[in-house]
Amino acid sequence: ERAIARHEVREIEQRHTMDGPRQDAALDEEDDMVIIYNRVPKTASTSFTNIAYDLCAKNKYHVLHINTTKNNPVMSLQDQVRFVKNITSWKEMKPGFYHGHISYLDFAKFGVKKKPIYINVIRDPIERLVSYYYFLRFGDDYRPGLRRRKQGDKKTFDECVAEGGSDCAPEKLWLQIPFFCGHSSECWNVGSRWAMDQAKYNLINEYFLVGVTEELEDFIMLLEAALPRFFRGATDLYRTGKKSHLRKTTEKKLPTKQTIAKLQQSDIWKMENEFYEFALEQFQFIRAHAVREKDGDLYILAQNFFYEKIYPKSN
Repeated sequence: ERAIARHEVREIEQRHTMDGPRQDAALDEEDDMVIIYNRVPKTASTSFTNIAYDLCAKNKYHVLHINTTKNNPVMSLQDQVRFVKNITSWKEMKPGFYHGHISYLDFAKFGVKKKPIYINVIRDPIERLVSYYYFLRFGDDYRPGLRRRKQGDKKTFDECVAEGGSDCAPEKLWLQIPFFCGHSSECWNVGSRWAMDQAKYNLINEYFLVGVTEELEDFIMLLEAALPRFFRGATDLYRTGKKSHLRKTTEKKLPTKQTIAKLQQSDIWKMENEFYEFALEQFQFIRAHAVREKDGDLYILAQNFFYEKIYPKSN
């Protein structure tokens, strides 16, 4: 995989060299744009990323997957420096859409002049954990032949919770908060109130837009309206797209009310759910100010401001 990736990078760099001396030329603002989608596992991230891949040739940008060893979301300090340098100075890959299972990284602490645009999607915490539990055992319809880590384990999620299993323990719910909190040690201390507060702060101040899995189409519509350089055509593609945009975990059984009630007794669920509700409220607030509803359909609002009383007057 690494050899293939290096070969693909060399081909792109050679192509840019043949097209002209772009490396030394200043990029215009739209082309000097980088989006980072630090995707949380089992939140419809593959479905959304496939849209970015389908649009990249038409909209003329690059898509790159950030493949970390063992899907570790925390980078070493030296890898953080390398990653920030790549993102900011790799002109051949701009405009670029980077995606991977990594926690939030604050580019400002590395002294960069222009930070990337962060986006993300989160999901109801119990639904996400149930999906991940069955994904590890049965995979999905996207790559059905791939052997999964827990393949062969037929125990249902309900049985796991009833027996107090480790794969369905409340501690496994602690994922969306640390992904938004970042690379600080306290972010990964399960149940940390500081981590949740930091995650909320980052969501509001460092993320351009955070959607929810349950309302993914609206998230895509807002991105297309706000960032057409990347997402022009994304809404129609999502609505009429092929099966590749709809990745579903196989053999998934919905948990019983008793199972849900047991998980909801934990402080960890209460914190993850509070963060989810916080993100959902913020997303719905943004959507309410960006769209109008007509006959059950949503439409993006036209520009609602203009300039006047401009002085000094030109001759």
